[in-house]
Amino acid sequence: MKKNNFPRLAVLLSVLLGGCSDFALLNPAGAIAQEQKNIILMAVGLMLLVVVPVILLTLVFAWRYRASNKKATYAPDWAHSTKIEIVVWLIPAIIIVILGTLVIKSSHKLDPFRPLDSTVKPFVIEAVSLDWKWLFIYPQQQVASVNQLVFPANVPVEFRITSVNVMNSFFIPQLGSQIYAMPGMRTQLHLIANQAGSYDGISSNYSGRGFSDMKFKAIAASQDDFNSWLGKVKHSTVKLDLARYKKLEIPSDKSPIEYFSTIKPGLFDCILHQYMPVDVKTQACEEN
Repeated sequence: MKKNNFPRLAVLLSVLLGGCSDFALLNPAGAIAQEQKNIILMAVGLMLLVVVPVILLTLVFAWRYRASNKKATYAPDWAHSTKIEIVVWLIPAIIIVILGTLVIKSSHKLDPFRPLDSTVKPFVIEAVSLDWKWLFIYPQQQVASVNQLVFPANVPVEFRITSVNVMNSFFIPQLGSQIYAMPGMRTQLHLIANQAGSYDGISSNYSGRGFSDMKFKAIAASQDDFNSWLGKVKHSTVKLDLARYKKLEIPSDKSPIEYFSTIKPGLFDCILHQYMPVDVKTQACEEN
């Protein structure tokens, strides 16, 4: 009697497809990520209008004009068909126009530097990429954390991003766009989480030995939960002054979460201007 392999097949399929619901780009939790998902699906759908017919027609032609089919028309001198030319050129041209329009509109609407349309004042966070960890500075609350990012849900967040040395990329896939973190430059990114939750954050640009562990948790919390977290951070005994920051700059792998109850005012600008002339750098690091 033949053994039934259905249970094994079911288990195999569940393992292979188990992560599909967690595919971050298609499981958005914010307005920007939702817009990007819509663009991806629309672009794929438009391109499938060409791809699917080509695949089907390839199979149809191979069957219809096979050597054994004596009923197929044999036309060795055939060279042109106006109808075919119209279809071949017009449909792709229309798709390109639609895609081009979509790209132009979305490029402006989803510009990372463009503030989100909201009546709520943006929540500011300064993100710094180090080897190989993320430092998050809360300038309005005067606290900081390493490898943990907490912010209120349903509130626009304005990220100001830079890097200490090599280029990295700041990316929270379920919330939206990635943007590069570059030394001596400040980039911006505006995101919002439309629901509370914990989301994976990564560096999506290779930056050396510890790159694969350069991850953090982005936690969108209710206002009460955020206030509780903020209170926990303020109870930390560690202060982020220049001396402590210099220790953070030392490369480290799999760095644990750290909290800093106070920070040196203007620290982000000090990091940002580290490659500027000495007088500019000194001013940025000594002011306040």
